[in-house]
Amino acid sequence: MSSPVVISAALTGVLATRELCPAIPYTPQEIGEEARRAADAGASIVHIHARNPEGGPEWRVETFAEILSEVRERTDVMGSMNYAIYSAKKKVFYQDHVFANPFQDILFFLEAMNSAGVRPELECFDTGHIANTAPLIDMGALKPPYQFSLIMGVLGGIPGTTRHLANQVETLPEGAHWQVIGVGLKQWALVAAAITMGGNVRVGLEDNFYLEEGLMAKSNGELVEKAARLARDLGRAVASIEEARRILGLGTDD
Repeated sequence: MSSPVVISAALTGVLATRELCPAIPYTPQEIGEEARRAADAGASIVHIHARNPEGGPEWRVETFAEILSEVRERTDVMGSMNYAIYSAKKKVFYQDHVFANPFQDILFFLEAMNSAGVRPELECFDTGHIANTAPLIDMGALKPPYQFSLIMGVLGGIPGTTRHLANQVETLPEGAHWQVIGVGLKQWALVAAAITMGGNVRVGLEDNFYLEEGLMAKSNGELVEKAARLARDLGRAVASIEEARRILGLGTDD
């Protein structure tokens, strides 16, 4: 029998603005309210990027501390802080970035996270990214239990199909925890596939604005509600916050 599915909600992202989706939260208070809506709908983890009042990315520690306070006032949901986007309809690129990840940088961050007792989230946009974890595991810099996020459907990365998801899962280290992160409307087919494969899922306005073609979500909560409904329809329970901590091997303060 499969364990309950852990649903994560990516509340904000760092690129999309309210011109694209009016429901995206900017302020710590708005993010706190979205965290509450997501938790009420069944999310046990929220993934948060800080924004400034104009919607741009924000990196100040004080802002993250304020966000944490606003979230904690409303829920004890778990959290984490941490791509090209092409419109076929408009024939334009909305975003075009290169993420540089040399191994020396990765080792630096792993050392800092290990010292702080932080579990790294291993975001993999293609099969090669999964393979890159092997030397880090061999060196002892990356320690179990491993937490993989399989991001699918980003231009330049692995396509968002069930066949590719199955391949990704087969290449994971033994005993790894994993969730699928589908970008755009392909998200829902990937969510359903991950649920039936025993994995976990992430939804939210960072990854996808739409409940279905032409129907934009009014909150992160609506996206989580659909994911939770899919899980139950496919025969899996939705993990509570406490169950998610137990399933992922996290302490109460992680």
